Amino acid sequence: MNVLFVVCDGMADRPVRELGRRTPLQVAKTPSMDRVAELGITGLVDPVAPGVPPGSDVANMALLGYDPYEHYSGRGAFEALGAGLDLGPGDVAFRCNFATVDKRGVVLDRRAGRISTEHAHVLAEALQEAAEDLGAELGVEVVFVSTVQHRGVLVLRGEGLSRAVSDTDPGEAGRPLRRCEPLDSTPQARRTAELVNAISERFREVLARHPLNARLEVPANAILLRGAGTLPRAKTLKELYGIRGACISAVALIKGVARMAGLELLDVPGATGSYDTDLDAKFSHALRALEGGADLVFLHIKATDIASHDHAVERKVSFIERIDEALGKAMELLDLEDETYLLITADHTTSLRTGKHEGDPVPLALAGPEVRRDWVRAFDEVSCAQGGLCRLRGIDIMPVLMNLLGKMGKLGA
Repeated sequence: MNVLFVVCDGMADRPVRELGRRTPLQVAKTPSMDRVAELGITGLVDPVAPGVPPGSDVANMALLGYDPYEHYSGRGAFEALGAGLDLGPGDVAFRCNFATVDKRGVVLDRRAGRISTEHAHVLAEALQEAAEDLGAELGVEVVFVSTVQHRGVLVLRGEGLSRAVSDTDPGEAGRPLRRCEPLDSTPQARRTAELVNAISERFREVLARHPLNARLEVPANAILLRGAGTLPRAKTLKELYGIRGACISAVALIKGVARMAGLELLDVPGATGSYDTDLDAKFSHALRALEGGADLVFLHIKATDIASHDHAVERKVSFIERIDEALGKAMELLDLEDETYLLITADHTTSLRTGKHEGDPVPLALAGPEVRRDWVRAFDEVSCAQGGLCRLRGIDIMPVLMNLLGKMGKLGA
């Protein structure tokens, strides 16, 4: 038996005024998700803990069974792993955004108009050339790569580095770029902060004179750094449970979490991490992986989260319906009676009103061969609150799945 684990990023929400005080899941037409609820067991999940708004890194760590309070070592490390970079024990990695700032250094757009991936790669080439030169001057190796749209990764390699430094990202538009500051009194933290500030200044100089920015309506003329991280130490799912797993995601951060867990990263043409992603292709590759012997496929879908960050109410509803349509096609090819467990959930609540991750629980539905069915017939935040799984933590999900697959050893005599 095997598991298809579907995670819709930020799909859960709070009641929305424009939707008559209902959530997007309550309004969207989701016959396939409702069918999973009807065939299986449902509940609510606190990705980390009740009332704690989780980042996507810690939320997906938890869904894969890793306690973020024990294993989390900074978001930048996952971004680097997801970008295909290998980290050494002393490396420090940062998550980066291309951004737009004015002459005073005030951030006008933290995502540089959601610059295209193609344009970001062009700018990244110039930044990496500058990074190599600057690294030689400062006695440290500097690696910069862009990933998807405005996102990128910066890695520092050398002696005497620390992740105990602050972000340069002010967190919202209208505020000035921040200087990186040491968060403790160690010389390693002070040196790392100095390196980050020098790199940030050099990158602004390079971007200011790049010819591409002269043509862009919203220039990408600065890099924001946050989430300094080091290589996390954790056993893989194969080491923990003896399973072979795979991950499908277009987001570097999620790929990084999956690499930590030992999942194989599957490349899906047309998977963009945005509204134009090819959902049918993602589900098709997931089914192919299961047919090829994978015990678990972790399928991550991003754009529901983007819609909330963009405050795009109707777009979130319509994208949920697109997911449901693709899910329905996949369900026609799954053997939920004898072979496959299908789980669908969200990694966190993202509010359309605030545009932020919130600490509200998310719905979960699990169907498959030996699931004890409850009486819930709809998949949404309110209906699933009545389900047989009651209220779980994110780290409870993997043991539940592994128990169904017969991979959990008995505790005690």
